[in-house]
Amino acid sequence: MDFVPIYILVLAFTIVIDYFAGILIEKSTGARRKWYLRMSIVANIGILGFFKYFNFINDNITWFLHLFKFTNPVHDLSFILPIGLSFHTFQAMSYTIEVYRGHQKSERKFGIYALYVMFYPQLVAGPIERPQNILHQFYEVKKFDYTRVVAGLKIILWGFFKKLVIADRLSIYVNAVYNNPEHHSGITFFVATFFFWFQIYCDFSGYSDIAIGSAKVMGYDLMENFRRPMFGGSIQGIWNRWHLSLYSWFRDYLYQPLAKKARRNRAKLYLIVVFIFLVSGLWHGANWTYIIWGGLSGLTIVIERIYKDKVRPQKYISKLWMKILGTIIAFTVTGISCLWFRANSVHDALHIGKSILTMKHGALFRGSPPINFYYYLIVAFILVAVEFFMEYFPNLKLIGNKSVVIRYTGYVIAVLVILLIGIFNGSQFIYFQF
Repeated sequence: MDFVPIYILVLAFTIVIDYFAGILIEKSTGARRKWYLRMSIVANIGILGFFKYFNFINDNITWFLHLFKFTNPVHDLSFILPIGLSFHTFQAMSYTIEVYRGHQKSERKFGIYALYVMFYPQLVAGPIERPQNILHQFYEVKKFDYTRVVAGLKIILWGFFKKLVIADRLSIYVNAVYNNPEHHSGITFFVATFFFWFQIYCDFSGYSDIAIGSAKVMGYDLMENFRRPMFGGSIQGIWNRWHLSLYSWFRDYLYQPLAKKARRNRAKLYLIVVFIFLVSGLWHGANWTYIIWGGLSGLTIVIERIYKDKVRPQKYISKLWMKILGTIIAFTVTGISCLWFRANSVHDALHIGKSILTMKHGALFRGSPPINFYYYLIVAFILVAVEFFMEYFPNLKLIGNKSVVIRYTGYVIAVLVILLIGIFNGSQFIYFQF
């Protein structure tokens, strides 16, 4: 994904189509309304499919023909994925779908609609906004509000912390392990995989926080995109808190229409869940590793649902223990499945998965210099501590009338841990690279 000026024309093409499609859908009746909607969706999916999936599909056709000793006459195309195209496409489709459903009036001002689709804070990494939430805000008069600006800057700061201090640092260790799978042990892959869970979460949610905070500084409210998923209490709970704008998009526009046709048939509903996660995996990237990751994620949700329906563990375990055990199991399952999201190929993913399951012999890789490994543990600890207090003690008041947000206790604990490690490691403390 990259920014190429000429590709602005690609976005302009779909913006023009969807702008007029929204007006025509609102004006029309009967089957014509559905025809205009389909025209808009085909245009959006066609552009996304061409730029993001053409080479992937063509490579698979080439592989298939090669099995029968045929040659594919079509060669891969050399182009770059336009910046923000996946998010632009889904946000544009949500507009025409909402107009079709009667939940949103068509936007008659072309500039306002174009701003909705290409609102710069969330164009690259979301959240994927619904027209009901953001369009009316472009008509409101914005005035400087000190409290609002400070609140937005705090969100931006936390986003930068997650992105730069946690995600970018963890990526050094994760890349060193996953880019050299033949050299590492099972325990190393296990640790690197969970580091990647924290990396991808902080990377993505960090970008979202920066977008939400930037919009708030300017006077706009974007939807929450991540809600401390590690404390979801179950696999379903994690996904209910992870990339909320995309999750709700698939739920409202794909799952619910298909579920209505399933007519409460559990087997069909389970297949729909797996199918939607397969599509979600494909949306994240044009690679079989993403598709398999999506399928596994959907399958784990189905297994969890069946287990809870059939076994009903809540009869035998208290709510507290259900929450604790559910959190541990869900975090472990989703963490291990992340290896498919990060692996460079299906072959590497199978090798890494086998190494973890068999605990392939070897020492734990700690990076270079080794003291950096403790940094990785510290930043992960900081994240868990801060989000724990944000989740369970968001506004606890301490010491008389002074209101102290207990979430900052996480920072205090983290600093103490850093100082202790510095003391025990002497001069090696200088190797911490913040």
